[in-house]
Amino acid sequence: MPNSTTVTEFLLTRFSDVWELRDLHAVLFLLMYLATLMGNLLIVTVITFSWKLHTPMYFFIRNLSILDMCYISVTVPKACVIFLLDDRTISMAGCAAQIFFVLAFATVELLFLTVMAHDRYVAICQPLQYTVIMSPQVCVQMTLASILSGLTYSGFHTGNTFRLPFCQSNVVHQFFCDMPSLLKLSCSETFNNEILVFISAVVIAGGCFVFIIMSYIHIFSTVLKFPTKSEQGKAFSTCVPHILVVTVFLSSGAAVYVKPTSSSPIVQDMINAVFYSIVPPFLNPIIYSLRNKQIREAVKRVMRRKLNLGKSIIF
Repeated sequence: MPNSTTVTEFLLTRFSDVWELRDLHAVLFLLMYLATLMGNLLIVTVITFSWKLHTPMYFFIRNLSILDMCYISVTVPKACVIFLLDDRTISMAGCAAQIFFVLAFATVELLFLTVMAHDRYVAICQPLQYTVIMSPQVCVQMTLASILSGLTYSGFHTGNTFRLPFCQSNVVHQFFCDMPSLLKLSCSETFNNEILVFISAVVIAGGCFVFIIMSYIHIFSTVLKFPTKSEQGKAFSTCVPHILVVTVFLSSGAAVYVKPTSSSPIVQDMINAVFYSIVPPFLNPIIYSLRNKQIREAVKRVMRRKLNLGKSIIF
């Protein structure tokens, strides 16, 4: 191994070094970030204060909203900083934290989406047993199991990545620290790491995707037996967007993680990263909640309650 300096910090990559484009990228990221926070915070607030929405489905939607606010907060604020300022550095500890939390939140997000598909399957295909199968205790257990699994998975891969020495370039070709980009910077053999990432991603992501697809196959076969077109349309309008979100999330993640570390252009990897780290948290409030009639009615009730409270305080 040639003499080299051990890396102690990393340099993140912008989409462009042109000032005007950097400003545009920062504004776009910031707008998506604020919209995601406001949309998800609204959903959390409405579900929490509307007793009619205290059901398993909305319990998981609220959990997903809380998770999405955390997930997007790991990457976007730092990305806006490097777009706007000349300083692109991130410390070794900061980089490790980003990898850990991105992996953890992405894994938990996938598991939550899988649990939500199971919830819809039980609600539509086994309605008489729904309250028994999806009891409050079971919902809490599935949530805790998803979180623990995500933390375990992330901890293993983060530790496995940072046991490697980094003594080549310190430029991470991504707008945040992610595992494939960091493996390219190691000055030791990374084949075992790549194999572990590939196998674990295929098993977990592939298993969840198959489970979700099978759930929706059963759901659609049941929905087609509904007596009226309006009932069928309502069920399809709920299920199809869920499948689209899962497909975008998994396909973009797979394009980054389930491939050799140097097989695609840098810009393509960065765009794929946007689709698995920013787009799902941004779209989930629209897909799962704001299109939902019960959520919209609950929002109106909460707003009316606040207006009435404000008027009573004034007068």
